[in-house]
Amino acid sequence: MAGESVAVSAEIRTLPGGRVYAMAAIYLLVGLAIGYLVRGGQSAAPSTHAAVTAVPAPLHPGSLAEGHGHSPQQLKQMVDKKAAPLLEKLKNSPNDSATLMQVGALYYTTGQFKEASAYYERALQVEPANVGNRVKLATSLFRDGDADGAIAQLNQALTYNPKDANALFDLGMVKLQGKQDNKGALAAWHQLLKSNPQLDADHKAQVQGLMASVASGNPQAKEGAPGK
Repeated sequence: MAGESVAVSAEIRTLPGGRVYAMAAIYLLVGLAIGYLVRGGQSAAPSTHAAVTAVPAPLHPGSLAEGHGHSPQQLKQMVDKKAAPLLEKLKNSPNDSATLMQVGALYYTTGQFKEASAYYERALQVEPANVGNRVKLATSLFRDGDADGAIAQLNQALTYNPKDANALFDLGMVKLQGKQDNKGALAAWHQLLKSNPQLDADHKAQVQGLMASVASGNPQAKEGAPGK
């Protein structure tokens, strides 16, 4: 995560099985699309591009609007206004992937995941091998309820960099939360640890703790799934 780590591995190891997935949802919120495991690592956008800060959005579209006292329509109007200068810029430079990602991030942070995904997809048409951007698209698709689409994007990201820690972490999360695929999640995280021996001790312990909890819990992961 950008600048901070979440030290909860000890708590994860003590969770009853039924609470494993609630904690997994928390990991998902802080982890997806913001470089949770590798600070400035493999998934980072190219240095020639402006950094895009993707603020974690809730798993349930609409809850962000309710929490801030705005209707979805009001939020859309607000973000449309904020995005206007960027959209104007895109009229002259439609293939500016950094600007496309910035527009996508604006819509993402207000829970408008379909709009966000559209701009992320346009950015990837320009830079298909940008793993960090593809992980952001996967996040947006998942938050919009499309777990299969998210998994497809993460698998595509891994064809460009099979060792990417963020893509592997998120793949495990989406399989756990979106598909209730415990084995698939564990396989992704096992590959993450195997292919990233340089992972710092805190993050390695967190992944190991989550793996241990999922392996010992075995309930159906219905809690926290998108669109439920």
